[in-house]
Amino acid sequence: MPYRCRFCGGTFCEEHRLPESHDCPGLDGWDDPAGVFGPEETGREEKSRVGRAVESVGATGGPLGYLRGNVTYVFLGLMVVVTALEYVVPALGLSPVSTGNLFTLNSTNVLWVYPWFTSIFAHSGFPHLFFNGLVLYFFGPPVERRMGSGKFAVLFLAAGAIAGLAQVLAAAAMGQFAAVLGASGAIMAVMGVLTVLNPSLRVYLYFILPVPLWLFTLGFALYSVFVATTGGIGSGHVAQIAHLAGLAVGLLYGAYLKSQGGRAPEELTLGGGGGPGGPGRGRF
Repeated sequence: MPYRCRFCGGTFCEEHRLPESHDCPGLDGWDDPAGVFGPEETGREEKSRVGRAVESVGATGGPLGYLRGNVTYVFLGLMVVVTALEYVVPALGLSPVSTGNLFTLNSTNVLWVYPWFTSIFAHSGFPHLFFNGLVLYFFGPPVERRMGSGKFAVLFLAAGAIAGLAQVLAAAAMGQFAAVLGASGAIMAVMGVLTVLNPSLRVYLYFILPVPLWLFTLGFALYSVFVATTGGIGSGHVAQIAHLAGLAVGLLYGAYLKSQGGRAPEELTLGGGGGPGGPGRGRF
């Protein structure tokens, strides 16, 4: 018989129905002044009607219930779909310039807003998509579990947009044209958060050499700075400034999360453990 946890909205069997028996975010906020454990335990005022409505959207059975705990996989799916559309749309007769403006953030469409986000999910080919997707698949789920799916989605989209804008505006300041696409900036923000929360997490460089996450992140940042200063900000057709901007956003937000207390991701598992699940997994 399924039981619903009134703290996180998840549905669990009898064995795991108590908050301490599943990965319940309510435990992180035991002394939360916002009253995670509700008015019955704290004596605080009942949540507003708007607050309850917003909460119900992401609750089990709500319109966004299936997204809770699965936003990483939704973004991975969008990356595949949008990259495929890059090959389909030109076949429909759209001009190369229009196609470029649709899928890239560039010096000519920087004020259009929508390319800030479409460019995050578009990629320059299968290798670009594969490696970005691989990193997001490994590192996205533990950060999403720690932050909650809603905040994770905001971080990913905001960092991706900021990273792309940073690259294009830096190029404009140097009198250069720039066009960027790909989720690298957003993914670097995810890496930045995880680096702050769990710097000693072991990752395998090239799947062989074990290094702590802080060293991997530091090495990547130094490499990007070196390439950007010696070969140019877009050297090798790689948006080095976008990478650094995304990483900076992640490090800053990770520092904020750490200052708020709560648990850090203890371990990294393939795709977050069991892969995408149904409604009720994680926080929204």
